Amino acid sequence: MTERMFDTTCIGNAIVDVISKADDAFLKAENLTKSAMTLIDMERAEDLYAKMAAGIEMSGGSAGNTAAGVASLGGKSAYIGKVRDDQLGGIFSHDIRASGVTFETEKSTNGAATARCLILVTPDAHRTMNTYLGACIELGPDDIDPEMIATSKVTYMEGYLWDPENGKQAFRKAAEISHDAGQRVSLTLSDSFCVDRYRAEFREFISGGVDILFANEDEIKSLFETDDFDAALDAIRGQVEIACLTRSEKGSIIVTQSETHPIPADTNVELVDTTGAGDLYAAGFLYGFTNGHDLATSGRIGAMAAAEVISHYGARPAVNLKELLAQKLAVA
Repeated sequence: MTERMFDTTCIGNAIVDVISKADDAFLKAENLTKSAMTLIDMERAEDLYAKMAAGIEMSGGSAGNTAAGVASLGGKSAYIGKVRDDQLGGIFSHDIRASGVTFETEKSTNGAATARCLILVTPDAHRTMNTYLGACIELGPDDIDPEMIATSKVTYMEGYLWDPENGKQAFRKAAEISHDAGQRVSLTLSDSFCVDRYRAEFREFISGGVDILFANEDEIKSLFETDDFDAALDAIRGQVEIACLTRSEKGSIIVTQSETHPIPADTNVELVDTTGAGDLYAAGFLYGFTNGHDLATSGRIGAMAAAEVISHYGARPAVNLKELLAQKLAVA
């Protein structure tokens, strides 16, 4: 039997997040689609960066945030993602390792620069993301560490990485290695616009290769082309072992073939910035699930982690989630 070294290995776009406050007038002036993730080129990235107010810069990317969240909870997490051997690549590598995550992917020595996501947070806490993928698109099957995947209880992949063809091949290789080793594969749909682009491919991949699916309300409805959340919930039931469907202030619902677990949102927090909420929900659930908790408890850990991250700017926990979890469990 394979020795399990990691709770979760996360695969995704290795991105340095630049988070800044903005108002709706700025979004309009820059012709930005509010609450969406838009892919931009290097020229646009430099232009928009120059216009942004001072903010926070840190290692990010959806799967990177999840890996850091698992580590903050006390879990063993690893990350696979591509950066360039430049200044931002060095910042990303140091930052994610400092968060307790194993990161060993070889850096690119030529080609595009390290990716960055310019995140504009409006007063209503919505975030508008503008992403230069850069070196991210170079991640491919050769970057998948077979031993790392085989010794991970869950391999978690972000839907954003489906844009480049190499990323799709990396996903498929990782899923095959994971299942061959008797482990589980998890996918987050990432963004409803992403689902719109790859709906048929996602549905095929999910039905044949995903055990644990994460999606928010808009994403799961887009996947099944319906405006009815309950219809989308019924459609995903049985297609995967576990579906975790988040609904913002309505909480989340965890679905299996025979079970439905409504999880209330932790509303006793001030909403500041929703960046990373879904990523940290996934981190909390995966930590709980891979450490022996039942589905409902795992969902509550996810809700706790999401609530913590939306209470401040930035997509990473501002406190030690392991200590926060211990406090919550002591009160429960």
